[in-house]
Amino acid sequence: MNRAVINTIIVSCLILGACKKKQPPVNHEVPVNLVKVKTQRVLYYDNYPSTTAALSQVSLLPQVQGAVTGIFFTEGSHVSKGQKLYTIDERIYQDNFDAAEANLKVSEGNLAQAKQDADRYEYLNSYNAVAKQLYDHAIITYQNAKNQVKSSEQAVKTAKTNLNYAIVYAPFSGTIGFSQVKLGNVVSTGSTVLNTISTDDPMAVDFIINEKQLPHFEQLQNAKAQASDSLFTILLPDNSLYPYLGKISVIDRAVDSQTGSIKVRLVFANPKQVLRVGMSCVVRVHNQETTPQILVPNKAVVEQMGEYFVFVAKDSVVNNPDAKADTAKQHKPKLVAAQKKVQIGQIIGANIIIKSGIKPGDRIVSDGVQTLHDGSQITTANKVAPSGGKGSKQ
Repeated sequence: MNRAVINTIIVSCLILGACKKKQPPVNHEVPVNLVKVKTQRVLYYDNYPSTTAALSQVSLLPQVQGAVTGIFFTEGSHVSKGQKLYTIDERIYQDNFDAAEANLKVSEGNLAQAKQDADRYEYLNSYNAVAKQLYDHAIITYQNAKNQVKSSEQAVKTAKTNLNYAIVYAPFSGTIGFSQVKLGNVVSTGSTVLNTISTDDPMAVDFIINEKQLPHFEQLQNAKAQASDSLFTILLPDNSLYPYLGKISVIDRAVDSQTGSIKVRLVFANPKQVLRVGMSCVVRVHNQETTPQILVPNKAVVEQMGEYFVFVAKDSVVNNPDAKADTAKQHKPKLVAAQKKVQIGQIIGANIIIKSGIKPGDRIVSDGVQTLHDGSQITTANKVAPSGGKGSKQ
């Protein structure tokens, strides 16, 4: 290769190098939106899953055996205390009662006759005008007649009780369910369930709390005057608010050692029969905390393995290698996302209460958290579209 060719190659390389454009530096800053943490007074409710229950509920069992001869109520309706519900072979038990009364009258007649004989023989015996044996037999017959009357009276009571049991009455006012027997079904004493009746006004609402909350609820139970601004309310299954307020009726006697929880029972008026036994509701306990609290967007909170974090924007100074000549430009302030563990509280709409981990005045990342890690460089130069963000707590 001659010298001219070599020079040509060198010149070509220099020209190509000069024409190549300089690549812009890679920008590692993540665009985010920031919000400033501040405190404010918050009105919210602590929510607890709950179930409605009757204050009293009983299964109706027959006390006599026989066929069902009458049903006198509408299933699923309200019945009053003492209302007739069923009859079970009433005519048979009426006949037994009538027969017992007739036997009683016979016994009373025999007693009257035995008393007359005993009186007569007692008079004759006083004058030694009758055999001693006849006198003794008369006295014994009289005593047996009296015992027979007592036995007949007891038979009348038993027949009367069975006749009363042949008619099944409502033990208290409440709502009755579907009949478990039909006309003509033969029922057995104490084993066949006829129906179930439960009280419906007032109605109980049961829910579970953690044992750590027990002192607070005991304080609410013992308070002489509770706040009138809906301290205890419930949301119905259709998420509508029940119009009546409740109060604590009972706190269970013991804590469940397996779960560390305890049952609390509220009582609500139910004049329109809106509440039914077994409904799934949500108990809302009005939080009476008046101290201002930290409230941040819910999407700013990231959950990792059961723990919760937010990213706090911190000022940091980084070296700028392109500013070698100017010392003032060599160190350039940057924003860095620092991951902070927080303790969360109640969710309120799109926001959530933060109990600890950050303080008023901190700037936290509200949008863009899905691409961050601890120490990421961030920028607010480019507006980020609001989003729930991947991994955020919804």
